[in-house]
Amino acid sequence: MVIEMVDKTKEETNVPSAIDSVKENMIRTVDEIAKVQPQYLQSISNLQLDYIQTTKNMIQTAFSAQKQVASNWNVPSFPNADLFVRQANEMTNNAIRAVGINNQLTINALDAARENLKIYNRSVDAVTEFNTNVAKAWTAFYSQAQQQFVR
Repeated sequence: MVIEMVDKTKEETNVPSAIDSVKENMIRTVDEIAKVQPQYLQSISNLQLDYIQTTKNMIQTAFSAQKQVASNWNVPSFPNADLFVRQANEMTNNAIRAVGINNQLTINALDAARENLKIYNRSVDAVTEFNTNVAKAWTAFYSQAQQQFVR
């Protein structure tokens, strides 16, 4: 029976070290994810640049082929071509401005999300400190109450 009590004591004293072990393993896991993050972002960036280049090549090839066919068949120019070009340029400029505005909104939203994470982190620290203080106060109160009954 004494051996069982010693084993229970060992189990109870190992709880804090088990908690520390789990915490360290979780931190190591997050650190491993963080190590790969730059490579991951570079791969995404490279894929985006390749996609952009492929899209540009596709557009150039498609319109080059159309232009070649039109000149081989002697397709006559269509009326109001200048008006069409102006409207196409205006629509393109408007679309580019809209994309620019959308990009700025997205960047602002990402910056706000980062700021919110910082605020959340500070809140977690404050709540943890509060809970630690409450636990210390209850432990002190409980210890005093036990000492009064022992006397």
